[in-house]
Amino acid sequence: MKCGECREVDVGTTSRAGNLSRRDFIKICSAAAVYMGLPAAMGAKIAQAATARRLPVIWVSGQECTGCTESLLRTDHPDFAHLILDLISLEYSETLNAGAGEQAEAALQASVKAGGYVMVAEGSFPLKDGGIYCKVGGRTIVDIAAEVASSAAAVIGIGSCASWGGMPSATAVDMGGKSPTGAVGIAEALESKGVKTPVVNIPGCPPNGYNFLSTVLYFVTFGKLPEVDDKARPKFAYGRLIHENCERRPHFDAGRFAEQFGDDGHRQGYCLYKLGCKGPETFNNCSTLTYNDVGASAWPVGMGAPCFGCSEADVGFTAPLHSPARPIYVTPPALFTGVDGGPKGKATTGGALVGGAVIGAVVGAGIVTAKKTGKKAEEES
Repeated sequence: MKCGECREVDVGTTSRAGNLSRRDFIKICSAAAVYMGLPAAMGAKIAQAATARRLPVIWVSGQECTGCTESLLRTDHPDFAHLILDLISLEYSETLNAGAGEQAEAALQASVKAGGYVMVAEGSFPLKDGGIYCKVGGRTIVDIAAEVASSAAAVIGIGSCASWGGMPSATAVDMGGKSPTGAVGIAEALESKGVKTPVVNIPGCPPNGYNFLSTVLYFVTFGKLPEVDDKARPKFAYGRLIHENCERRPHFDAGRFAEQFGDDGHRQGYCLYKLGCKGPETFNNCSTLTYNDVGASAWPVGMGAPCFGCSEADVGFTAPLHSPARPIYVTPPALFTGVDGGPKGKATTGGALVGGAVIGAVVGAGIVTAKKTGKKAEEES
């Protein structure tokens, strides 16, 4: 795609990607509307807005592994080809640019000058030593991001690194407990440069591609970013704890936990709280929205690994991996699904309490909090 190419598209019966009819696209937009808490009837409006004018996007990459882009490449509804050929006009992306070197940088400058775009930030942004730990074309990525964001209509930080620093911001013991490069998320990086463009974060390592796509569709339709929480995350995607809808939640309420990887409880699908699952303190929709339509197992807990809280700034890459979660937010499950019996035929009262204070009526609601586990916790209760 050449910079300056017409961004208008034909609202025809088939997408330019050639594999998605308009009818199917409206169905996708209707599903996205419901997913975002809007009436299903908004699907037609979203489809019309998305196909009337392609949204120009400039993709700026900082300290990253490119996992967020790789995950997005594998979405199906819509797929990535439909995204970049029909819904957006991808003006610049170091990963996907056809050109390189001076040609790519010239395209970036022309796109910034044209304006009217959304900037997507991927990866963290180092502030230490003037940002010298990540440079493109002789300029620091922080300076480039500040320049691009200054003329952007909005900024979307995709992934945990762009949201709050992610893995590059992890502290090092030999650095006095500080990040070696001073890595931060895009919002903090822009603030350091005095740039005040609105930012929405889509954290995750990587995030579900549909959280990003839905945010883009919302902006295209309404000309503004969706409602966000206190960490600038869209509430439609990050408004509930993973723990509330987890497939292993009934075992948590019944006091049945895997004690170590590969034991009988682990193989039977017991709760992974004792193995360090951070679901009780992590806001995300991993337990309700599958990744790239692979199926229910396509997330850590579904594959038998504990959630490590990647969408929380003070949990993922910060809290010890196998330390118990801090159940600060005590909530009942979305659905009270029963589980027949415990290892010996029934769940004990002490096991159901999981050694913490009972919040509300345990018998009627099954709401529990868990700061400690095991026999000691049972004795304390």
